[in-house]
Amino acid sequence: YLRPLYDALYEMLEPDTFQRFVEQGTVEIAPLAFMRGRTLNDAFIILDEAQNTTPEQMKMFLTRLGFGSKAAVTGDITQVDLPTNTRSGLVVVEEILDGIAGVNFTHLDARDVVRHKIVQDIVEAYRVYSEGATRP
Repeated sequence: YLRPLYDALYEMLEPDTFQRFVEQGTVEIAPLAFMRGRTLNDAFIILDEAQNTTPEQMKMFLTRLGFGSKAAVTGDITQVDLPTNTRSGLVVVEEILDGIAGVNFTHLDARDVVRHKIVQDIVEAYRVYSEGATRP
């Protein structure tokens, strides 16, 4: 489940540089389940695939922020893998925190896809389908 994260990091850093950062404690990769009880000071924290958090998990993650820290939460609300009738923490957090100073939400769409061109078309086709519209 961590492979996509390692793939992205290896695109930015040489594997030995990344490994050195891990050994020095500059970079830490931790499952969400291991965050409870921690306070993360002077850190930049990324929660990826956040569409699969519950509202309770999202609250737990966001309340780990310590002094001098920032967080980036990423996810795709069209790709939720939670059980039916379980709300995504990524959806709920925007309802709860929208308008709070220092909290910002950015929405991306098919134009922002940085994969093969056909992926843009696939994302757009699914959007149109989910809205019940006909394809252009």
